[in-house]
Order: sequence, then C-alpha cells, then structure tokens
Amino acid sequence: MEFKHKSVLLEETIEALQIKPDGIYIDGTLGGGGHSYEICKRLSERGRLIGIDQDADAIDAAKKRLEEFGDKVTVVRSNYCEIKEIMSRLGIEKADGILLDLGVSSYQLDTAERGFTYREDVPLDMRMDQRQTMTARDIVNGYSEKELYRIIRDYGEDKFAKNIAKHIVMARQKKELETTGELIEIIKNAIPAKVRAAGGHPAKRTFQAIRIELNRELDVLRDSLGDMIDFLNDGGRMCVITFHSLEDRIVKTIFREKEDPCICPREFPVCICGRKSKGKVITRKPIIPSEEELLENKRAKSSKLRVFERRYEEK
Repeated sequence: MEFKHKSVLLEETIEALQIKPDGIYIDGTLGGGGHSYEICKRLSERGRLIGIDQDADAIDAAKKRLEEFGDKVTVVRSNYCEIKEIMSRLGIEKADGILLDLGVSSYQLDTAERGFTYREDVPLDMRMDQRQTMTARDIVNGYSEKELYRIIRDYGEDKFAKNIAKHIVMARQKKELETTGELIEIIKNAIPAKVRAAGGHPAKRTFQAIRIELNRELDVLRDSLGDMIDFLNDGGRMCVITFHSLEDRIVKTIFREKEDPCICPREFPVCICGRKSKGKVITRKPIIPSEEELLENKRAKSSKLRVFERRYEEK
C-alpha cells in the first residue's frame, strides 16, 4: 500500500516557521514528508532538513518524496525524544525551526494489518515502531483492571472506562484477546445501546488510549519539548500540531512555563529564583483548520497548532 497522509495545517505551519533559506530545520515526525517537502522547497543550497520518524514505512515514503532535494535532506529512523543524540551525531548544535505533527498517520490508520483500525478485524498491534516487542495485545491481556481503567479514563477520556476495563478482564479470563474485532465487541457490550447509537464509533476512545499508552506518546512529548526549545537558535520557532486535548494541554503548559518560568511568590518585588525566559508564545490561542481544509480532510477536525519562538536574553 502506498504511504498516503494529507498534511494537516500545512500552509499555517510553513508560515509560522518563518523559514530562512540557509536555515536548519527538524521535522521530528516526518511521516510521508508533506511538511518537510514544503520546507525543503524554501531552502537554499546551504539550507538543511533533518527528518525523524520511527516508522519504517514512513521513512521509505519520505525518502522517495524528498529525493529531489539531495544532500539537503538527512532522514533518521528514530523517535524525536532522541533529538540530543541525533543532533550530536550529525554535528548540529542549533536549529532554526522544529516541527512536530503528532498522532497517528492516515497510512497507519488505513493499513489494516498495523492494528490501529477499529473498522476491520485484524491482530492487535498499534506499534508506531515495529522494532518494539510490546504490542496492544500485551496491554489488553496483561494490564490489571485498575491499569486498564486508568488509561481508558485518562488517555481515552471515556466516561465508560470503568465498565470497559471490567468487560475486557472478564472476557480474557475465557480466552486471550487477539484481534481488534474481539476487542470492539467487548467495548460495544460495555457501553449502553442508547449511547452507541448517538456517538461516533464506540471503540474510538479505547483504541486511542491503548495506542497512546503503548507508544508512550504523552510521556515522550512531555519529556522532549524542553530539549527541543533549547536546540533553537535565537528567533527559531517550534511548531506543534496536536490532535488530542491531553497533548494540547501539555504543549500549552510547557510553552507557557518556558515563556514565564519564574516561581517566586507574586508578592516578591523582584525575581530571585533566577529562572530565565526561553522566549515567547506566538499563539495565545491555537491555530485551527479552515472550513475549507475540514471539508477536504475530515481527519483535520481536532487538530491544533501552537507556536513558540526562542529568544535569547541580551547579555
């Protein structure tokens, strides 16, 4: 299957990056290379793009898409949380812009055997990096009822989390759960029929929760954003596209903390904690897709773009 993924908020992201022709840019979630292609088009011979992705299919697709830009592009199979090590290996100290387009790609959703889909009956997988040994099947069969409840409640934000966790544990006592179809049936039985009829797909939130837990998506984001901001040159920008309220909250909180890190009590006349601002938040409110984009790509629906600009205090 061809790697297809329509880049969300493409024009808005490219505009927000304020690309310098001779600059160095990092796409930490390369995917099919849609955003990266537009960045490379704006680079001179001295400009450079580093694309990072942990999905082998994405790497292959992006290399083909970006091959016309030759040596300007370096593609690395890794997770963006390894940015320090990757930049050190490439001999790069600072970048002029960093982009993260989070969540799961259209290709991953549409390639049934990857196990992300709740629309077909396939083995439970959901690994973004197929070198990883743990799969969704291990979570569904190995987590305690309490742990399943926690992830479905917190990462799926499903009000029936307790009942879904209970039903999963009851079902796996009879036989190990192996496929998405088996899990979907269990979830359906745990949600009242009236609610199932009114909402979207009943399994959507639980599948999302398992995927986030398996791939440590929120932990990786929380642990990496600070390092990425530190990698930016003066005036360099960090652009993050999220598809989930928890991701968006993490980005919003960290951006604010980097802008105003002072922890002194408000009544102190001057700051004595010594924490210095790393820059400023460009997007007080997130940028969301236009009506036109939503008509063209329904998967853009929940996307939000937040932008931070690195500023170095004058010595």
